Amino acid sequence: MAKVNPVQYLRDVRQEVARVTWPTRKETLITTGLVLALSALAAVFFLVVDQVIQLGMSALFGFG
Repeated sequence: MAKVNPVQYLRDVRQEVARVTWPTRKETLITTGLVLALSALAAVFFLVVDQVIQLGMSALFGFG
């Protein structure tokens, strides 16, 4: 493995970070809102599925 000059490495990192297209505050807030909303929707979906399975197990086997 080749040795890496720490100073050159930091220069390269700085250049790479400068090339990144960072999201705007508005884009970040919208994306965060969508993630939270879809997470809540998934939680409700799995809650309903769990309740249906529990109801089915109770009806079939008398426990659950």
